[in-house]
Amino acid sequence: MEVDRYEHGVPSWVDLGTPDIPKAIEFYAGLFGWQIEQGPPEVGGYSMAMYKGKPAAGIGPQMNPGPPYWTTYVSVDSADQALARARDAGGKVLMEAMDVMDVGRMGIIQDPIGAVISVWEPRAHIGAGIVNEPNTYGWSELVTTDTEASKPFYGAVFGWDSETHGEGGPMAYTEWKVGGRSVAGMMQKPPMMPAEVPPHWGVYFTVDGTEAAMDKVKELGGQVLMGPMDVEPGKIAVVQDPQGAVFNIITLAPQREQG
Repeated sequence: MEVDRYEHGVPSWVDLGTPDIPKAIEFYAGLFGWQIEQGPPEVGGYSMAMYKGKPAAGIGPQMNPGPPYWTTYVSVDSADQALARARDAGGKVLMEAMDVMDVGRMGIIQDPIGAVISVWEPRAHIGAGIVNEPNTYGWSELVTTDTEASKPFYGAVFGWDSETHGEGGPMAYTEWKVGGRSVAGMMQKPPMMPAEVPPHWGVYFTVDGTEAAMDKVKELGGQVLMGPMDVEPGKIAVVQDPQGAVFNIITLAPQREQG
């Protein structure tokens, strides 16, 4: 669906930091059918992926040590105030609020358990102009080692409410909510996930056919790490691009597509 504004506290954008922008462009254009032209040198080659004429995601230079990864941005009324709330709630500010030309103002925070997420105060760029349909961003999910400590932190920073299904069980899942609407998720880090994987925010892209998308990932030089697996919202898989960035793909169940 097309989007022209985001409420405060709603994840609004995702981008990839990668060591090889041209190869990442080739991979994601082939996988999702995105139209991507590499950006100019003055923005470090940062590139906007377009789908159906709308901004779908960003691809830019890797700024962090370690493997490349997809970053989630949460729309906020004030980036500076969000960073201040993160500090007060026991988190760390990894990057102070800064203007990104005329498109917005951003900052990067780390929650008390170690997961990193960015904030986006929109100006010319609101975020993704198309979401929740095949080949677009659909969901962000916190994988953490302490779900209970995460709830008050994100409630304080973004005003999120939380609703946990299967509480106390091995498959407990929390939905983060804004105004009663689910906007993101959280789960306990599963035992099968390698110990060296830190708490993190994972990104989901919606696809039309999980198995077909898995085959395409492999054809384009990526890897399938897990799946396919049926869950309540649909059929998911965990995949990795050729440069090592991990992301999730999901084919929504019919009731979710209609919702």
